Amino acid sequence: MATSKTVYTCRECGGTSPKWLGQCPHCKAWNTLEEGVAEPAAGAAKNRFQALAKSQPVATLSEIEAADVERSPTGQEELDRVLGGGIVPGGVVLIGGDPGIGKSTLLLQALDALSQQMKVLYVTGEESGAQVALRSRRLGLAGDKVRVLAEINLERIVATLDAEQPAFCVIDSIQTVYSDQLTSAPGSVAQVRECAAQLTRVAKTGGCSMVFVGHVTKEGALAGPRVLEHMVDTVLYFEGDTHSSFRLVRAIKNRFGAVNEIGVFAMTEKGLKGVSNPSAIFLSTHGEQVPGACVLVTLEGTRPLLVEIQALVDSGGPSPRRLSVGLDRDRLAMLLAVLHRHAGVSCMDQDVFVNAVGGVRIGEPAADLAVLLAIQGSLRGRALPRGFIAFGEVGLAGEVRPAPRGQERLKEAAKLGFSIAVVPKANAPKKPIEGLTIHAVERIEEAIEVVRGL
Repeated sequence: MATSKTVYTCRECGGTSPKWLGQCPHCKAWNTLEEGVAEPAAGAAKNRFQALAKSQPVATLSEIEAADVERSPTGQEELDRVLGGGIVPGGVVLIGGDPGIGKSTLLLQALDALSQQMKVLYVTGEESGAQVALRSRRLGLAGDKVRVLAEINLERIVATLDAEQPAFCVIDSIQTVYSDQLTSAPGSVAQVRECAAQLTRVAKTGGCSMVFVGHVTKEGALAGPRVLEHMVDTVLYFEGDTHSSFRLVRAIKNRFGAVNEIGVFAMTEKGLKGVSNPSAIFLSTHGEQVPGACVLVTLEGTRPLLVEIQALVDSGGPSPRRLSVGLDRDRLAMLLAVLHRHAGVSCMDQDVFVNAVGGVRIGEPAADLAVLLAIQGSLRGRALPRGFIAFGEVGLAGEVRPAPRGQERLKEAAKLGFSIAVVPKANAPKKPIEGLTIHAVERIEEAIEVVRGL
């Protein structure tokens, strides 16, 4: 009896190797080769020829008709914001997140809303039709026009798509789908790559908008080959703690809209509901102002958010610790050195803990000034005045650099009732903003002197 030939496939680039290697010989990534069964060459060649047969003729770029893409709202305003305004005909979206975070719930709600204006299909490979119906009734959805298919075979799914001709389809999840053309198990690198490629081709040729639900690894990355993210038009990540009622949907890649856009949802008994004022989540409600708290106006995509930065400075002994939650730890160490060198505030023998309230992750350097003012306030034991906000990047020379779209940040803060702002001089508005007193500074020592005088 013939034994199956073993091959090792890289989950990053899809390259193969006859034996296991610590480093992929194709993309040079480490520890990415996974064992699998070698596929027959004839089947792979057949699939490649089929793909080439459907290619379009060569055309001149200036002669190609290009109009603004039409978008269909999903009924979820926060999801539409992340997608760039709604779903696009022929667009393929990949959404990933931890188990139980709410991916299937959100998509079922979107399907129910879209079914009132177009034909929709929900393909489930992890649940039965009865389980999907139970969730729909629990969420209070009508579901009278939502078509459901419980299937994991790719060929049958494609045949159903040809028969039903839906305008919007959800594949839940892409890791459960397998093709008869391949002998490897569902979820393997080869199966995920081939099934995603075939379904993407169906979406592009038929104009059907498609959403793939993807699993994530224990590191939080999307499972399967990295080429999966290159195939699709939009990649969304569902973030949040399962113990919290709030969820964030973040766009990592979007060919039809802005990247790093976020949508904020609250998990309720009736499913996920959009949060119109997400800044309220990331602000603590103190009865009195406390030392070590400073409100930052950060930017997530096109949306300004107000986030409270909290700092705690305590005696640390000979080996002080520097810990941060939601902020870069290496940047925190750099900012402490700048604070000591240019402002004369030393924390060398102190433990420093910094936290962004609400579990939000802040990656932009505009948080530097708020972090330093929170640390200085905790060290001195003096609280910042009520209604105080700050933002700005701090350089190694102690200068305060401007942040992008500073006017929008200031207007958002004024709209939410904040009255005092310390900002980089380059972000100072030419016209005064009603209700907001703005202190423009060029260096970190100037900012600390302004705060001491308030």
